[in-house]
Amino acid sequence: MNIFNLTTLIFMAFVLNVAQAADLYVSPKGSDSNKGTKKKPFATLLAAKNAAQKYAGKESVTIHVQDGVYYLSETLVFEPKDSGSEKYPIMYKAINEGGAVLSGGTMLQLTWKPYRDGIYQANTPENLSIDQLFVNGKNQRMARYPNYDATKKTDAYQGYAADAFSKERAAGWKNPEGGYIHAMHTKRWGGYHYIITGKNASGEVSYEGGWQNNRKMGMHSDFRMVENIFEELDAAGEWFHDAEANVLYYMPEPNTELSKAKIEVVRLSHLLEFQGTEASPVEYITLQGFVVKHAARTFMDCKEQLLRSDWAIYRGGAFMLTGTENIQILDMEFDQVGGNAIFVNNYNRNTLVKGCHIHDTGASGVCFVGDPNAVRDPLFEYNETNDLSKIDRTPGPKTNNYPAKGIVEDCLIHGIGRVERQPAGVQISMAKNITVRDASIYDCARAGINISEGTWGGHLIERCDVFETVQETHDHGSFNSWGRDRFWHKNRNYSQEMIDEDPNLPFLDATETTIIRDSRWRCDHGWDIDLDDGSTNYDIYNNLMLSGGLKFREGFRRKAWNNITVNNTFHPHVWYAKSNDEVYSNIFMYKYKGVKVPTEKNPGKRVDSNLIFNSALTQKFGWDENSIVADPMFIDPENGDFRVKEGSPAFDIGFKNFPMDQFGVKKPSLKAIARKPEVPVLGEMGSLDRKNTKKGTPKATTWMGATINGLVGMEFSAYGVAKEDGGIALTTVPKGSQAAKLGFVEGDLILTVNGQKVDEVGQFINLVKANQSTPLKLKVVREQQNIDLSIQLK
Repeated sequence: MNIFNLTTLIFMAFVLNVAQAADLYVSPKGSDSNKGTKKKPFATLLAAKNAAQKYAGKESVTIHVQDGVYYLSETLVFEPKDSGSEKYPIMYKAINEGGAVLSGGTMLQLTWKPYRDGIYQANTPENLSIDQLFVNGKNQRMARYPNYDATKKTDAYQGYAADAFSKERAAGWKNPEGGYIHAMHTKRWGGYHYIITGKNASGEVSYEGGWQNNRKMGMHSDFRMVENIFEELDAAGEWFHDAEANVLYYMPEPNTELSKAKIEVVRLSHLLEFQGTEASPVEYITLQGFVVKHAARTFMDCKEQLLRSDWAIYRGGAFMLTGTENIQILDMEFDQVGGNAIFVNNYNRNTLVKGCHIHDTGASGVCFVGDPNAVRDPLFEYNETNDLSKIDRTPGPKTNNYPAKGIVEDCLIHGIGRVERQPAGVQISMAKNITVRDASIYDCARAGINISEGTWGGHLIERCDVFETVQETHDHGSFNSWGRDRFWHKNRNYSQEMIDEDPNLPFLDATETTIIRDSRWRCDHGWDIDLDDGSTNYDIYNNLMLSGGLKFREGFRRKAWNNITVNNTFHPHVWYAKSNDEVYSNIFMYKYKGVKVPTEKNPGKRVDSNLIFNSALTQKFGWDENSIVADPMFIDPENGDFRVKEGSPAFDIGFKNFPMDQFGVKKPSLKAIARKPEVPVLGEMGSLDRKNTKKGTPKATTWMGATINGLVGMEFSAYGVAKEDGGIALTTVPKGSQAAKLGFVEGDLILTVNGQKVDEVGQFINLVKANQSTPLKLKVVREQQNIDLSIQLK
């Protein structure tokens, strides 16, 4: 072949390659009657999507979207016919990152006039329903009581009142119908929401709702707030819309020129949906560089129970993915959306969320949630139980209808749970092989990262920076997981019997190991890493924990090594026998803090070769035979460098330094605005333990042959109570003891005696003595259930 012919072939190949790429254009100044060229662009993404269909599978397509706000008249739906292919993908790309805004709202042109007391009013179009009001891009607040106080960052709802909807308060409301009640769970395990239906004949508020938490135990008596009540409009930034009269009332914030202000209201709860199936998925579509705004709140639709966790969830988000493969969401900002930002629902494979800024969401940031019908023998409410002799013993999922191989990478996620109080920066449930890496996650009402059960593991969490979590709730962690899977039963002895017969039982659902590594965690209202009920099959290493420490409860095959726990320790809460747990080569600050701790029968496989800084060893159960008490010799703890110096005794127990400059988001524009956790003063006890520990540690006391003591630190969590409940724990109840004859069992927690709360041993004994001639009525927590005992001492 001569040079001329070779050159011709190369040129022809180049021409063919160019011909296999199509470009379409969208502009707010365009028209959908145009052809979508650069000079004559479309006006909407819908028109561009429809035009791209003719290229699908034949040519690569890039839809270039000009700067501007694109108010979606309806949810933009991608179907299999909109798919690209591996060879010919389809991309929707903002020409300038952050310049093109996708809005689920609409802009209003209003004429304002004074109403009274600093409140203005304006007539609105008929049949307008307003879920949220944005003024100059900032989300305002429905008229509420008590008023919002930004300084109360960790208070429930940034302002709460026990009388929020009392009969006396409601007496000043003409018609509260359509208002909302928001209240924390009685144990502060998330929150509830209710819609007010009116007032009854006696003036009491009537309402319905309260389905937003899986463990329905009622609302907290104090942590309550109401909103959307006209008579409560009395603070700057508050608004109320009278839909019957078509009038909007608003008290502007200082220096707001209402005549020039941009007023936007929210209509859509879902802006984009991908609607495919496993058999016919939506494939190879990328969205890049957009800002997503004005998605409606969905808290009253949050009804679906997840599997025996504390959570309920709404299947939906500003972006909703069902039945997809190889969808990419890149370099996007999700700004103040009212519910979940991104929801990856049921069958999805290879979803990539990268370089995104997700902030101030009403619910969670990114959710990966599968189909309960893909789970073998699924249970939902905490108290539901299986007959473990009859369950399906086939490992793994029953179908493929769940997310797998999803990635959240290099993202900044904060301000999570502005409306709902059971959210996470990243939520994973009934999913497999999900990766969260290089993410900064903070300012969360509840979890930073939550794995809702063991189905089906294989997740990877690495190089993350997670802090300021569990801000308004309780008894949780920056990382939190459960594993109430097929093997788990609320009667732990029954589970133990069945696992003794079949040691593979805990791994029927947690089929692959989940890894947590190379990350930094700080939780001042719970644990840094909290492996709660049943969490199984974890490797945890090279983590820096700055406040709440590490907790293991009721699981199997958890390995934690080469971690640093600053100002806290290891919390072994309630273990099965033969759990095969290993905790070694870690640096802890003080003696392990357990409750209902392991015994000689269930010590785990190895808790040893750890360094305890300035405290004592736990040399029972065969633990700590090779552990040491020593100063680890940190390099620069004041500035967050907790590597150890050359010659540190930590090297003697197998510890190895790991990098301290790798945590969190890496994308330069996001890293520049991302916050970092406050580095604690070395030697101070973790703040939550400090708050919950009275002067001195209560000494165990013998009563009726049983060993009893009050609770300290985070011990209340093991009993499923709130810290304010107090209680007297019976840590041992020997057979034949008087306590056993009275009906007590080991692990009981006495909350009240004749209706009086008890939280100190001396107080309890004095109260019993003062009433020993009469029957005593006790409220007792046993296996996280309230029971009543009546005993007669004489």
